Amino acid sequence: MEKTQEKFDVAVIGGGPAGMMAAGRAAELGARVVLIEKNQNLGKKLLITGSGRCNISQAEFNDKKFVEKLGKKGQFLLSALSVFGPAEAVKFFEEKGLKTKVERGGRIFPVSDKSGDVLNVLLKYLSKNKVKLLPGQEVIGFNVGEGMIKSVKLKKGEISARAFILCTGGKSYPGTGSTGAGYEWAREMGHKIISPMPALVPIEVRENWVRGLQGLSLKNVSVTLFQNDKKQDSRFGEMLFTHFGLSGPIILDLSKKIGELLAAGEVILKIDLKPALDVLMLDKRLQRDFKRNKYFKNYLPELLPRKLGDLAARFAKIDLDKKVNSINKEERKRLIDVVKGLKLTAKGLIGFSQAIVTSGGVELKEIDSKTMRSKIIGNLFFAGEIIDLDGPTGGYNLQICWSTGYAAGEGAGRSV
Repeated sequence: MEKTQEKFDVAVIGGGPAGMMAAGRAAELGARVVLIEKNQNLGKKLLITGSGRCNISQAEFNDKKFVEKLGKKGQFLLSALSVFGPAEAVKFFEEKGLKTKVERGGRIFPVSDKSGDVLNVLLKYLSKNKVKLLPGQEVIGFNVGEGMIKSVKLKKGEISARAFILCTGGKSYPGTGSTGAGYEWAREMGHKIISPMPALVPIEVRENWVRGLQGLSLKNVSVTLFQNDKKQDSRFGEMLFTHFGLSGPIILDLSKKIGELLAAGEVILKIDLKPALDVLMLDKRLQRDFKRNKYFKNYLPELLPRKLGDLAARFAKIDLDKKVNSINKEERKRLIDVVKGLKLTAKGLIGFSQAIVTSGGVELKEIDSKTMRSKIIGNLFFAGEIIDLDGPTGGYNLQICWSTGYAAGEGAGRSV
């Protein structure tokens, strides 16, 4: 196996958002950097984020509030976030000519709505700082000795460096090259790996009637999870019915919890189609509306989307051809029960093929939170999805990549 003649200070493995940020930052500090990517092009997964629009970050500029959204493990990010958080990420892109905008829910996008424009900024950043790119090169392992990496082994050749940054991503969207190989390399070098699970993923339900609602998107609804009749979690916002179950932002955000709960037993989802109205308010509205001499089928679109209205009528056992002024109290109560708690049973998560991110990864206790340096291998750093940290939809996960990538690039760059 031939070694490259060039000498590098830092070798970055993985050309996703974290890898590009890490490589660029290390090179900016004067390090000679090589970026190794097995795909022919860098940023393959970045191009499909945000439905091709690339949700760059989240407009939550309070670091403590940001990490709260990441759950118990979020504290790990505080140090990196304080150096390169959402404000710094926006400044980074804006200064390089990419105009940004803030949309509903604090989502930050490029004004152009093109993920390719985000990728171009990163590629220019690498070029300006003279990062050597090695696309189409597959890593097969590492040569390790005396607590240090000596070189990275490729299918064709071997590269030596003084520091190595592992940014190989998780297992989500395997079509983009995310195989989870980085977990195995980290494990072989002595790191503990928290079992990878698909996160931010659509869910499959047991009920077949959802197929009739395929493509229906609902805004301003709330979904609550129950197990053994106990409330477990809930979200308010937008969701989507699919041919297999449910998707959309609030479902994706709940999917990690659903996966955890399914391991313990049955999970019930209740959709509140009118969360702005409590039961009493909804009943008063229906009583007022039902004074009219109107067929129920003609009234339903005022309450719910057509497909959903027909379903609600069926579940409430109310004849569509009945006049609303003849609907009795018991029928009205059944309708309210459906509107305030449309019930579904979770069958499972769709899996890594459609998961936006991976939950799990390299144990955080084994990584220095300021530099992203391994506490086990002296010249190894981590960044991005490979570490055991993930967040909800809305730009949180890309910000994790920018923050950890910058910290790892800084840490590795200054270590050499």
